Parts: sequence; C-alpha cells; structure tokens
Amino acid sequence: MKPHRGVLILVLGILGLIVCCLCAPAAWYMGSQDLAEIDAGRMDPEGRQMTQIGMILGMVGVGLWVLGIIVQVALVLLAGGLAAAGAN
Repeated sequence: MKPHRGVLILVLGILGLIVCCLCAPAAWYMGSQDLAEIDAGRMDPEGRQMTQIGMILGMVGVGLWVLGIIVQVALVLLAGGLAAAGAN
C-alpha cells in the first residue's frame, strides 16, 4: 500500500490560496488522483481528510484565480470603452 500525500496536498492547497495560484490546480489534481487511489484500496486511507481538504482548497483557489482573470478583463474592457468614449 502506498503512503498518502495528504500533507503535501494540504500545503499546496493553502499555498494556492495565499501565495502562488499555480499551486491550486496541482492540489486539485493530486487530491483527486489520491482519493481515487484511496477508494481503490491502493493508498493509505489515513490521509483521506487532509487530501479532501487540500483538494477543496485547490478548487477554491482555481475558482478565485478564474474570477480574478474575469474581473481584470472586465476592467480592461471598461477602461478601453471609457477611453474611446472620452476621445469622441
């Protein structure tokens, strides 16, 4: 049976929210892979809760990342529209 990576996934999830948004998708991906391994009985189930929490934090981090991109694009379009309206 393989050892769990719950601590690593949890740390990646936290880092994805606080420091580096690139860690969030890694936490989400690794968490889903490890949960599948735990469910199949090939990985130590002791780290299931940490893995789930890290994966959820990764999902939230990805969601916030996408939301931030949408807001930035909207602000750029708004600023461009205001600049075009002011030029007339």
